[in-house]
Amino acid sequence: MAVELLLLGLTEGVKQLLVAGTAVLGGAGAVKLIDTLRRRDVEKEARQIIASAEQEISTRRKEVEIEGKELALQEKTRIEESLNHIRGQLHDRERTLDKSEDSLQHRHDHLEKQEKMVESNQRKLSERIEDATRRESELNDLLDVQRQTLHQLSGLSPEDAKTRLLEQLDKELTNEQGALIMKREKELAAAVDPKARELLITSLQRFAAAHTADATTSTVDIPNDDMKGRIIGREGRNIRAFEKATGVDVIIDDTPGVVIVSAFDPVRREIAQLSLTALIADGRIHPSRIEEVVAETEQEVEKLVVRYGEEAAQEADVHGLHAKVIQLLGRLRYRTSYSQNVLRHSIEVAFVSGMLAEEMGMDGDLARRAGLLHDIGKAADHDAEGGHPKIGADLLKRYGENEVVVHAALGHHDDIRPDRPYTVICATADACSASRPGARRETLDRYIKRMQELESIATGFDGVHQAFAIQAGREVRVIANTKLTTDESAAKTCRDIAKAFEQQLTYPGEIKVTMIREIRFTEAAK
Repeated sequence: MAVELLLLGLTEGVKQLLVAGTAVLGGAGAVKLIDTLRRRDVEKEARQIIASAEQEISTRRKEVEIEGKELALQEKTRIEESLNHIRGQLHDRERTLDKSEDSLQHRHDHLEKQEKMVESNQRKLSERIEDATRRESELNDLLDVQRQTLHQLSGLSPEDAKTRLLEQLDKELTNEQGALIMKREKELAAAVDPKARELLITSLQRFAAAHTADATTSTVDIPNDDMKGRIIGREGRNIRAFEKATGVDVIIDDTPGVVIVSAFDPVRREIAQLSLTALIADGRIHPSRIEEVVAETEQEVEKLVVRYGEEAAQEADVHGLHAKVIQLLGRLRYRTSYSQNVLRHSIEVAFVSGMLAEEMGMDGDLARRAGLLHDIGKAADHDAEGGHPKIGADLLKRYGENEVVVHAALGHHDDIRPDRPYTVICATADACSASRPGARRETLDRYIKRMQELESIATGFDGVHQAFAIQAGREVRVIANTKLTTDESAAKTCRDIAKAFEQQLTYPGEIKVTMIREIRFTEAAK
């Protein structure tokens, strides 16, 4: 800065000299004098500027030194604070490590104590095992001696003694099993019976239907016995044509005023009966007329079958059925089971199933659908192999029915495990419909035979003194021999009798087995 000021002064001096030189043209000496004076002033001013600059530089240098010392001091302070923080962290870590070391040492000591205890326990256990082995050996020797002594005193061989012991054990286990059965049955009855009774009573009260028993016949009345000859025809051509067209057997015997139609298929039997009735009314009976009437009757019956199916679905409030399912449902109109009309039975089961489901808070529509279609297999059991539950389930599955409905049809007779609620509901409704009084009719001979079978199966068990079938075979009361049974063994025998009924008999609904055992003491006062 001093140098720049000096140059600036010189420049100004030069300008002044030039101005002076221009003004004063005369005399070189004056110029030289002025030049000398100017030079001295300039040099003096330059020295002053240099001195001022040096002083300013010195002052600035001191200020810079002071600022540097202050910055160094601040940096030193910051470094010391950082070091103090690091020292604190190291100290904390040191204390943590000391604590961890103390804890590890404590654990090490504890493990050493446990190892010593384990070694001590192992040593004691080994001693006890040796002692137990020794005692077991002594006990076996003693038992052998006692067994030999017992055999000698009782006079029994080891096989006989083993047999008696097993018999005694079997009796004890039988008593315990019977007691356990009684206990569980009481607990189950106390929890389930009231609720089940309430649901069934409520559902059956909501649905009151007439008895569904129906007696279908396979006979056709004729006006006179001469009509039999016209039905047979010359050399039997009429009856052969009729049997060929309808697929039934026509039985003409000495019974007056009656012709019997026989066939396994109920629809064919209905077609044959209606056709024969129409032919008798028309009076024209010959092969061509027979074929014509049978064809017309078949069409009428098919229309009736579809109408019956639609009416049943509408009555049960079940919609969206496949056309083939409706046709099969209508065929049940001509099917009976124990003289009970299967279509009316199916409708009744549908209503009871729906009401049971609604009482339990389930889907009543789905339950009605399952109940209506549960016996659909009976419409085709003459055309397929197997029982009607499996046939019905296969048909429903083929025609796209719900899996719940298929399972209900398959399991309503316990052919499979009824592990779905709607299957259990359908089976319950089926039993209610089939077993209520008046639902089914049977002949006196069949009734007596069924009663005798129930009583003979019950009396075939050990410890049974008498058995009586009552309430049309829906209950069997068994009198136990008090000398041969206990309360526990009687409970087991009662359960075994019920199982035997399930395995050996076919019956609608359920059979209640009641076992009665009592002890009477009689003394005479003299």
